[in-house]
Amino acid sequence: MSAVLERPAPAAASQTQPRIEINDVSLRYFTTAGETQALDRISLDVAPGEFVSLIGQSGCGKSTLLSLMAGILEPSSGEVRVHGERVKGPSPRVGYMLQQDYLFEWRSILDNATLGAQIQGRPMREARERAAHLLHKCGMGDFLHHFPRQLSGGMRQRVALARTLVTDPDVVLLDEPFSALDSQTRLAIADEVVEVLRDEGKSVVLVTHDIGEAIAMTDRVVVLSRRPGRIKSQHLMRFDSHGPGRPSPFEVRSLPEFNTYFSLLWDELDVHVEG
Repeated sequence: MSAVLERPAPAAASQTQPRIEINDVSLRYFTTAGETQALDRISLDVAPGEFVSLIGQSGCGKSTLLSLMAGILEPSSGEVRVHGERVKGPSPRVGYMLQQDYLFEWRSILDNATLGAQIQGRPMREARERAAHLLHKCGMGDFLHHFPRQLSGGMRQRVALARTLVTDPDVVLLDEPFSALDSQTRLAIADEVVEVLRDEGKSVVLVTHDIGEAIAMTDRVVVLSRRPGRIKSQHLMRFDSHGPGRPSPFEVRSLPEFNTYFSLLWDELDVHVEG
């Protein structure tokens, strides 16, 4: 089974402009200790509707790369484009979901989900209707008027996802959004998140330390090297044993390809466990 790709993209999107273009991007930052090269000449495209994950050892620049896509940081050289336009700062076209949910405890679930739309000055009637629709899709339809303190960790992350999608961004960035959840909840929410994001037609970039999560959830896994972060390899996730259609994240974990990909990616990460 061949997994390493030169330029992967979904067949349906192969003739269209990439949703995200990262062109020869490097990032250096300076501290009292001197200059640090965080990323070195990264080039990466993400097609419309494609779900890509970034994996690599701690400190390799995964979250830094997300911040560049979100316009929170500027590259030292190179450029990032979304829909062909150079990223010069945060944009409503890009949604960013972080590790913590950052829900306001004094706002209802529905009011939390509309926060981004409110900040952007969007019509609130339409925002509340879309938020309610998304919360129902995320399995939170019975909790619109509850408060965050009444929810479990997994439920709070579902609200955070709905809040990210209310403004209808084209690109969704996920920075280890399930890292604080127990393993059983992570498995359950992965299926729901993938279903919602694919149904919404978003281009998604996921940063995760969990190799299994990357394999199960995404179309393509990008491996970053140790600092300075460079693209070491890319792997398109193919599950021919499943037959037609993309299996759910839960189904992927029971397929023979899962173990093959896991071993391949583990070896590429070059993880050394000290006894």
